[in-house]
Amino acid sequence: MALQKLNHEGYYKATQTFLGNGSVATFTLLTSNFDPLPTEEGQFSIYINNILQAASTYSYNASTGVITFTSAPTSGATISVELNDYDRAYGTYQNIKLDDIINNFIISYVGEDKIISKAKRTDIAFHAQRAVQELNYDTLRTEKAQEIEVPPTLSMILPHDYVNYVKVSWVGDDGSERLIRKTNDTSNPTALLQDSDYKYIFDSNSELTAAEDSETYKKFKANSDQSADGTETGEDIFDNEPRYGLNPTTATGNGIFFIDNNKGLIYFSSNLAGKIVTLRYISDGVSTSDIKVHKFAEEAVYKYIAHAVLATRSNTPEYLVARFKKERFAEIRKAKLRLTNLKSAELTQIMRGKSKTIKH
Repeated sequence: MALQKLNHEGYYKATQTFLGNGSVATFTLLTSNFDPLPTEEGQFSIYINNILQAASTYSYNASTGVITFTSAPTSGATISVELNDYDRAYGTYQNIKLDDIINNFIISYVGEDKIISKAKRTDIAFHAQRAVQELNYDTLRTEKAQEIEVPPTLSMILPHDYVNYVKVSWVGDDGSERLIRKTNDTSNPTALLQDSDYKYIFDSNSELTAAEDSETYKKFKANSDQSADGTETGEDIFDNEPRYGLNPTTATGNGIFFIDNNKGLIYFSSNLAGKIVTLRYISDGVSTSDIKVHKFAEEAVYKYIAHAVLATRSNTPEYLVARFKKERFAEIRKAKLRLTNLKSAELTQIMRGKSKTIKH
């Protein structure tokens, strides 16, 4: 099992300190202070006796972590290398890298007199990534968020690792997020071009031609004027008067949106132009090269890989496949319970609010 390598100075300050002797001009960064090592000079700053040094006074080798000064710092000079704030990563101990999970699995499960006598690392890596994907949908639920200002086109590009949305909202002046309703009453279909006889128009490759936007979307863009003036619950359409029979899903003044998955765009109603909107969405967790898994779900990944490897082999006894299928289910259930993150103090606070005395 891979353990966190950072020392306390490296974690809290992302700093490494050296002492100059007047002759040494090269200094090596350590993974105990920076994990991973900076990949370029712009990720850190260097101070000598608390004076910021110009980038022209040193060079950096990202593959070795060696910093070389144009001239050796004077004897007794304090040299401090500090990672810039925007490159710092905190809270990483709660996760384990997928590469470490694969290595741990090979050590624990693969080999002579073990459950799996032999297996290719590529097969294990494939099933490990599938485990991360499946767990992210329902158990880990890796939520990400993006914030943009709605442009005049009233559209937003879906993130590259988007799988499904959690919620879309616009941000009020107080920083609170106001839920935007998803509508199924409109769309942006492919608008085929036709000639005066209503026959389809083809291009030089005999393919159908289409307009950039459909008439359906153009009309939606021109007439979608639901209010988004800052009222959290659409108070502007109620006018403080009772409206019996209203559908609560549509009785809101926060605007509407719809998603065109074919084009990879979110379209907003015209009243949201210029507003700050946030998109919270689910990813499958494997869109980066540095895939990580929460430690609460680590054992579930091991059981998933073991079951997948055994189930895809023709000579595996059925009782063994059934055993690991049962263990996989149990570990996923355990991980889901742990990640629910229920706290007794929070539950107590909620229950206290349920026992109020009503005075007449």
